[in-house]
Amino acid sequence: MSKEQTKRRKLRVDMNKIPYASVVGSLMHAMVCTRSDIAYVVEVVNRFTGNPDKEHWVPVKWILRYLRGTTSVCLRCGLANPVLEGFTDPDMSANIDTNRSTYEYVMTYAEGTISW
Repeated sequence: MSKEQTKRRKLRVDMNKIPYASVVGSLMHAMVCTRSDIAYVVEVVNRFTGNPDKEHWVPVKWILRYLRGTTSVCLRCGLANPVLEGFTDPDMSANIDTNRSTYEYVMTYAEGTISW
């Protein structure tokens, strides 16, 4: 067995000790329920849930640090302006892995986010 194969095998064993899929699942739950601001990055790290490497764990830790640093940030609904508004952000062929377009939207009512 070559040094490279030994190194890759050791990295695989080390990654088996990290609860990557569990953490990404928790991030997905937070994203769907309360934190729409992390939707894109959670979708990206979720692509590697089946076979993560050490380099995939780095952005997951970044997301967790971001969430810890923004615990005082929240969505609010105001009563002053009861208007339904929608915002979109399409990006044609933005995904360099699949060459697919991405599309994001936010719907607000009374200045509070109701769908994303």
